[in-house]
Amino acid sequence: MRRRVVITGMGCVTPLGHDVETLWQALLQGKSGISKTEIFDASTFPSTFSAQVKNYRMPEHLAKRHEHAGRHTSFALGAAEQAWKQSGLGESKAYNPDRTGIYMGSGEGNLDFDNFTSMLIDAWKDGKLDTAQWGKLAFERLSLHREQEQEANMVVAHLAAEFGIRGPAFNVLTACAASTQAIGEATMILRRGDADVVMAGGAHSMIHPYGVTGFSRLTALSRNNDDIPGASRPFDLTRDGFVLGEGSSVLILEEFESAKKRGAKMLAEIVGYGSSADAFRITDQDPDGAGAASGMNAALADAGIGPGEVDYISAHGTGTKQNDQVETRGMIAVFGPEMKIPISSIKSMVGHLIAAAGATELVSCVLAIRDQIVPPTANRNTPDPECPLDYVPLVARKAKVETCMKNSFGFGGQNDSLIVRRVRE
Repeated sequence: MRRRVVITGMGCVTPLGHDVETLWQALLQGKSGISKTEIFDASTFPSTFSAQVKNYRMPEHLAKRHEHAGRHTSFALGAAEQAWKQSGLGESKAYNPDRTGIYMGSGEGNLDFDNFTSMLIDAWKDGKLDTAQWGKLAFERLSLHREQEQEANMVVAHLAAEFGIRGPAFNVLTACAASTQAIGEATMILRRGDADVVMAGGAHSMIHPYGVTGFSRLTALSRNNDDIPGASRPFDLTRDGFVLGEGSSVLILEEFESAKKRGAKMLAEIVGYGSSADAFRITDQDPDGAGAASGMNAALADAGIGPGEVDYISAHGTGTKQNDQVETRGMIAVFGPEMKIPISSIKSMVGHLIAAAGATELVSCVLAIRDQIVPPTANRNTPDPECPLDYVPLVARKAKVETCMKNSFGFGGQNDSLIVRRVRE
């Protein structure tokens, strides 16, 4: 028998709340975390709004030990501490640091744009870069610690140092699917016995000029500047793109017998993980939804359950024309054209947290199982004939929820699905 994997802790720092319960209540009430961008002056950009983490400060003890942490790393540290505390591992010391791992889906940190730009101007001579002058200025002006944040594994490094974790430590950056894949791969580590506990999740912040420029050039962002709270409209006929967000969610995954032995509260069990690639285009999904369907089918097979046993689907649901139609086609291929499973996208309220999106949405699945209620898809006012399923529009819904599927799809054709359910003895 393969080793079972349960969730014993969760934490988050998001645009809708800096802890799990605040986030959850905001989602159930259909609140929007989207507003005018304040992190930088976005007034001349096609999209002047985003889903920002506001008024967040790391706890003082963390800030002292990680004073050079970048923005997304600070989110991860805060979320991880919440999850660690809920799991009871820190208080009980009932874990082996060498048998405890980390697997994060996290992005590159923010560049030091101000100094970088001034260096470029001062080192530009006769229409080209004076590399000697650039080198001199780089040593004078750039912060070593801030530039290190460009390494995607810095989140993992900070978390390992903070919690004394000495087991397997990995980071994956498969775009918008990263944290779902990280949690799936962490599950595999636990199943095969390479660790007993894994801290897993995602962290990302791309709300800066470079990040917004890139997505704007792809025409992926909503430009609904006249209705900012309603700009993220997954599965709605009038949708025009996603809303860029930021944040972090972290979960403590633990081998079932380990958690049982120490009397930990088990929040849910991860029973299925599936992954596939579209092998189509770098930025577009295969329009027939075959890649998405393949990932979902793999997760069902891994869980050993049939499509009829899924009670709720937390969709990737970005709000772009293509993604929502492709995901819908994939779900229909797996569950059938007459499927009645409630589906929702919390990106309609919290925005798209990129590498942190999947982990945050998985947290909502665990809470849906706990409270027997599914969050709504906000702003889904006008049905799209190409998206004919039950997307739980506008209002949260009481429902029997024992088993959930979480979908995530990333640039490059990455498809990942997780299945979680109530823990059974």
